[in-house]
Amino acid sequence: MKKPGFRLKFGPATLVAAAFIGPGTVVTASLAGANFGYALLWALVFAVIATMILQEMAARIGVVTQAGLGEALRTVVQHPLLRNAFIALVVAAVVIGNSAYQGGNLTGASLGADALWGNAGWLVAFEERTGLNPWAFILGSLATLVLWQGKYKTIEKALIGLVVLMSLAFLTTFILTRPDFLALFRGLLLPSIPAGGALTMLALVGTTVVPYALFLHAAGARSRWPAETVNKDVALQEARADIVTSIPLGGLVSVAIVSTAAAAYFGHAATIEGAADLAVSLEPIFGRAATYLMAFGLLAAGLSSAITAPLASAYALVGVLGWRMDMKSRGFRLTWLSIILVGVTVASLGIRPISLILFAQVANGILLPLIAGFLLLAVNQTRLGAHRNNRQQNILGGIVFVVALLLGVRSIGLALF
Repeated sequence: MKKPGFRLKFGPATLVAAAFIGPGTVVTASLAGANFGYALLWALVFAVIATMILQEMAARIGVVTQAGLGEALRTVVQHPLLRNAFIALVVAAVVIGNSAYQGGNLTGASLGADALWGNAGWLVAFEERTGLNPWAFILGSLATLVLWQGKYKTIEKALIGLVVLMSLAFLTTFILTRPDFLALFRGLLLPSIPAGGALTMLALVGTTVVPYALFLHAAGARSRWPAETVNKDVALQEARADIVTSIPLGGLVSVAIVSTAAAAYFGHAATIEGAADLAVSLEPIFGRAATYLMAFGLLAAGLSSAITAPLASAYALVGVLGWRMDMKSRGFRLTWLSIILVGVTVASLGIRPISLILFAQVANGILLPLIAGFLLLAVNQTRLGAHRNNRQQNILGGIVFVVALLLGVRSIGLALF
């Protein structure tokens, strides 16, 4: 048994940062900066705080109960019809949803890789002969190799490395673009919504507070701090230190991307449609180093999300169905492998599965407030003993639940209308 103590280091919360800093977040943050400058940075501050509140509860469930969120759901939701409806929603939003988003993860990573090494002759020849994106196969194979190890610590180390590299790339690009620090701090501290900025503001929060990261964190915390080897109080101290370190780092990366786009585009006549445009256009303004760093950051963001999305799906499905929670089990491997295969197919063929993405947005919009509400129920159970929520934690959780409800309505509205 480990002796009580406090150590500040990266852990399962880094997987959360790797999950929410993906190509979708990079694109959203780039568009926010290009179109509205620094005005919406405060939304990222709120999103990071909300994420920390929810993820702390998920990690606490994993450490104290030694169960993943899917397993806890089966315990808390007793009514068979309600439980089956919840399970169906988790499968729809997390498993099917991540299958749709996986194509975007690999496509985003491919854009970064292509900007760095796209002139290689064999890559050009492969694409000309087959009409397929070679990077989708390469990056999908890397994600498969990492997950096939079936060892939590190996996966955690790989993702920590990707998050650190991604952070260095985006933060260095941020420094090279010489942002307006006065406007930046004003945007961080003074909430405002410029004309036409409401949906972008909600999108910034929505790409940070994501339901599947909660399944990922609870299972990761259980694996990182097993009951037989660590004191629960020590584990919770370390889990909270990890959250305070990793999730704000992810938020800092988002701030850096918004600020880079604001410095390069806001107030200029040029237009931007995505992160790839931003990477290419930085060179004439800020030099080739900025272009390469932005492209490398996009590659690391896409690859990290291409690992965490299938992993979270496997944790969620195995947990809610009551299967054996073993990373080397057939069910676990078949789940994440299926999602990678779907993603490789979508990215290599250049398909945009609109219907599937819209379905996933609706399912996620319904699931987010339900999961937030479920978390509040789960962390107030008597079986958590002294580790149950106190009044302050319940108030903060309630506020996040209301925001999750608004985000859910927004996601459903955008998908349907």
